[in-house]
Amino acid sequence: MPQLENLLRELIRNGRWKAGERLPSEVGLAAELGVGRSSVREALRLLARDGLVDVRHGSGTFVADVLPAIAETPDVNELLRRARLLEAYEVRRALEVEAARLAARRARPEDVERLKLRLRNRQERIGDEASAFVDADLDFHRAVVELSGNAVLLGLFTTVEPVLREALVEMVEHETDMPDVSCSHADLLAALENGDVEGAIAATVENLEAALTLIRTESADR
Repeated sequence: MPQLENLLRELIRNGRWKAGERLPSEVGLAAELGVGRSSVREALRLLARDGLVDVRHGSGTFVADVLPAIAETPDVNELLRRARLLEAYEVRRALEVEAARLAARRARPEDVERLKLRLRNRQERIGDEASAFVDADLDFHRAVVELSGNAVLLGLFTTVEPVLREALVEMVEHETDMPDVSCSHADLLAALENGDVEGAIAATVENLEAALTLIRTESADR
C-alpha cells in the first residue's frame, strides 16, 4: 500500500517518532491508522529497505539513528483518508458482489418494485449535499443486501455501514472526478428483475471498480 508507506515516511519526517525511538507495534499502528496489520507490515518492510527504520527481532521496530533524506510526501490527512477509503471499498466490494449474486436468485417481483423506488430516490439526490446522496445510495445497496436473504451478509453490511458512510461522504466531498455509475445501478436493477445472476455480479463489479480504480490511480500519482 504505497499511500501507507508515504504516510509513515511523512510522520517520521515531521518528528512523530525521533531518531532511535521505538515505533508502536504493528497492531498498535494498524489500530491508530485505521488500516490492516498486513498493510503496516509491508509498509515497515519498505521503510526498512530504505534505511528509515531498523527492525530488531524480539525488540521491535525503531527509527534509524541517522535518517537518510526523505522526499517530500503528500499531506498526512489526505494520505490517511485515502488509505481508509480504499480499504472500505475493498470490503464493500466483497460483500456486495455476493449479495447481488444471491439477490438475483431470490428477489420477488414485489421486492424489485420497492427497489425501483429506492433507485429513483438515489438518482433524485444526485447533486444534493454529500450526506443526503450517500444516504440514498446506501439505502439502495442495503436493500440489495437484504434481498440476498443472507443474515450473515446483512449483519456484516450493518457493521461496516457507518465506516462506508463516512468514507463515501468524504469521497463525494473531496473527489472532483467522481465516475457516474448511474448506468451500473440501472443494470443491477434490471438483472435482479430478470433473475440474471451473472448480470447482477457484473453490474456490481462495474459500479464499485469504477471508484476503486479512481482511488488507486490517484493514490499512486501522489
